[in-house]
Amino acid sequence: MYLLSRPSSILVAVLGLGLVMSCAPSDPEAVLDEPTPQTAVSDAESSSPTRVTLSAAEVPSATETSPSADTTTVTSDVSPSTEDFVATTATTEASSSTADEPAAVFAEDSIAIRGADPVAYFTQGAYVAGSPEYTYDWGGATWQFANAEHRDLFISNPGQYAPQYGGFCAWAVSEGYTAPVDPTAWDIVDGRLYLNFNARIQRRWQQDVPGHIARANQNWPGVLNGNNP
Repeated sequence: MYLLSRPSSILVAVLGLGLVMSCAPSDPEAVLDEPTPQTAVSDAESSSPTRVTLSAAEVPSATETSPSADTTTVTSDVSPSTEDFVATTATTEASSSTADEPAAVFAEDSIAIRGADPVAYFTQGAYVAGSPEYTYDWGGATWQFANAEHRDLFISNPGQYAPQYGGFCAWAVSEGYTAPVDPTAWDIVDGRLYLNFNARIQRRWQQDVPGHIARANQNWPGVLNGNNP
């Protein structure tokens, strides 16, 4: 019996060894080449775009990203005080016989609004210096124009082209007094021309255009005599 059982044991051992070898990988190093789930996730994350979230404080406002719509180019940037606006500036009283003429016009040496062509603001969208060759007397002052065409347009309808408040600073009139202007600090609002003291004051005026216009309309022409609502 002993002789018969030994071959059976050897056969069982051989069959068991073959089964173990069939389950083993043909290349032991292949296990090292397989990515782990963590590695696969890392690769996917590295290929994804990075999302940046800004807080409300970090998001630029529209006024920071968009240039302001300034229509002027001036050299003076001095903040005026009330003393700057004392009535030392020459003003020309308008004739009371013409209803369309302003109560007063800002003029220096009888030249209105420092010689600027008022029509050019509408036709060319820019400040243009007038010429002594083309003039027209209106409102007690002499208005200068760049050419005969602009002069004739003004003569036909001066109320359409003349600046509001006789050409005095629109912001100052809204505050209850008069001031000179820089003709390069200008705006056209609802078809009306407004001049301001300088670019800095113009920006202040632009912060509340309807409000400043409403107050200036109430104050004009009482500001000429110091009579304010």
